[in-house]
Amino acid sequence: MSESEDRKRERDLSGEKSSEIEQVEPSRDEHQNKKSKLETVAQNTNGISDGISESDVGITWFLTPQLPGFSGQIKQRYTDFLVNEIDKQGSVVHLTDKGFKMPKAPKKSKSEEAEEEKAELEKRKAFTVDPELRAKLVEVLGESDVAKIEDVYKNVTKMETSKKFEDKGERTQLHQLLRAAFNNQLESVTSPENTFHIALATRKSRVSRKDLIDRTKDANGVENWGYGPSKEFVHFTAYKENKDTMDVANILARYLRVPTRVIRYAGTKDRRAITCQRMSVSKIGVERLNALNRVLKGVVLGGFKFENESLSLGDLQGNEFTIAIRDVKVAENSTLTFEKILEEGCSSIQKNGFINYFGMQRFGTFSVSTHEIGKWILLGDWKKVSDLILAEQENVLPISKEARKVWSETQDAEAALNKMPRQCVAESALLNCFVEQQTSGSSTLDYFQAINKIPRNLRTMYGHAYQSYVWNAVASKRIELFGLEIVAGDLILDDGLNQASEPCNGGEDAATVKEDDEDFAEDLREAHFERARPVTQEEVDSGKYSINDVVLPSPGFDVVYPGNETLRQLYVEVMSKDGLDPFDMRRKARDFSLAGSYRNVIHKPANIEYKILHYSSPTQQLVNTDLEILNNRKGKENGQRFMKDKLNRFPDDKGGESTAVILTFKLGVSAYATMLLRELMKVESSRRGDMCGVRS
Repeated sequence: MSESEDRKRERDLSGEKSSEIEQVEPSRDEHQNKKSKLETVAQNTNGISDGISESDVGITWFLTPQLPGFSGQIKQRYTDFLVNEIDKQGSVVHLTDKGFKMPKAPKKSKSEEAEEEKAELEKRKAFTVDPELRAKLVEVLGESDVAKIEDVYKNVTKMETSKKFEDKGERTQLHQLLRAAFNNQLESVTSPENTFHIALATRKSRVSRKDLIDRTKDANGVENWGYGPSKEFVHFTAYKENKDTMDVANILARYLRVPTRVIRYAGTKDRRAITCQRMSVSKIGVERLNALNRVLKGVVLGGFKFENESLSLGDLQGNEFTIAIRDVKVAENSTLTFEKILEEGCSSIQKNGFINYFGMQRFGTFSVSTHEIGKWILLGDWKKVSDLILAEQENVLPISKEARKVWSETQDAEAALNKMPRQCVAESALLNCFVEQQTSGSSTLDYFQAINKIPRNLRTMYGHAYQSYVWNAVASKRIELFGLEIVAGDLILDDGLNQASEPCNGGEDAATVKEDDEDFAEDLREAHFERARPVTQEEVDSGKYSINDVVLPSPGFDVVYPGNETLRQLYVEVMSKDGLDPFDMRRKARDFSLAGSYRNVIHKPANIEYKILHYSSPTQQLVNTDLEILNNRKGKENGQRFMKDKLNRFPDDKGGESTAVILTFKLGVSAYATMLLRELMKVESSRRGDMCGVRS
């Protein structure tokens, strides 16, 4: 990409400002104890609280507080954050082609077209219907009408049958018989009186399957332009820039004129990033998908493959991240160089992993956390839930502030709705319902009814966010109390139970994962009906299991809680502050009745590597995208112009006063890249909303 193109792409990010993440230095006592509680709340330059902090959602500990961190800018540009899906087979998904070139049909001259029409007419005049098929037609229509149909075919006329056909099955058979008898070149339409109107097709509207297949064969005779025989589903690679996965699915569905639900994918990917993932669609020709590359912006499709099954959420092993952290700095009083800090930090994470917290993006970017709304949903206070969703907030979508103010001051749903932007989906759903209630003359608002107008995946998200908060809080306390040692009563997933067990209906002795919200489903991997059990002291002493095997449940009616009484009581302590009971998670409303699930306490990345680069301009691109690499490699192969510096992922270090580090690592499903960066950098990850879109 040229420098001018680079600037243009950066200008497209209008309104997206970057800010430096502040370093959090542990105290001397915390170094000695080798564990640290993060008390600092990130603040903006004016000293005002910048929304919810990590401590608000239970994120309070580092595994390695004794190791210093560093500050830096994350996601200053969306090209600084690359995510490539890892499929079920363990292969990293890359954009390796931009589809295929459709062969152009040779353009014919007017004289050639006239000659073809003349030849076609002569061919029709000489045509005779197969005797067996003609006999069937005579039997159904009579000799007179069959003769008229033959005249239609030979002399381009029209006719209407004298006979009526009241039975739908009989009409269908006649349509099929006419197509078979006249080479698919007749159009037959049933009239309101159930007669048949028959005419010569103005163009060859129906083509035999064999002809269709022959038309798509490549130079080697392989159908579908070399992709082989058609199957129910087409899988493809979707490369996207600065777009949500759901946005891409909606765009594709609109162009293909299919419901969004038929566009399937294994996991959602970040918006403020450049990502590659596999997607699938049913009953669509590969040429239609391929043609979209001419009109899509910021999206490229390739890697087409026919499959018998569609993709589903969770059909992946994880994601590979390539992250550029700009303007890195260490504390002025640091005795270690940046290179040494980075070396020790990456080595520690590779060896010990990081606390597998649910990242800040799980809890939203507004002043009111989604888990706070989830708490009041579980308490059944529907007015409080509505008040929180519609509340005036400092940290909220700016264009929604006026609507929130109108609602707060007047409780006029219609006036507030007129000012509420459509992208505020939950708020708009509530206000729409309130408008209906107020215009119907209702003296009181039905808040529960309004909340149920919020799209299901959104309204269930709140309860899941509360579960995530509890998990974070318990995980923090678990590490504080026991560190990385496994203790009797810790939970592990039991492979034997998971293979043998049938789905259960609830109870404390078995854990069943039944969450079907899309966002949460990805977090659960393929954990349907997983069972856990506590480890015994004998197993602890034997060294059979380690902290890497330990899981904690999110609270639910179908989970086993830790057998260790101290750990078990943590759930009671955390939730009792909110007036909730971990052993009472069933609700009358099915959407808010939470089954629970399991999550590993520690997550270890695979293949963590880093590269230090120097640069001079804040708009200088530090990593090359799949699309840039593909374009330049193709250019080199074809003897065209290409940029040598864009043939591989990392450009050469060209020097400069500023320092950046490029991190690459792989995470499993549901792990958050922000939590790895937090452990490495020792920073408060809530400082920036756009940093918080990095779930694997």
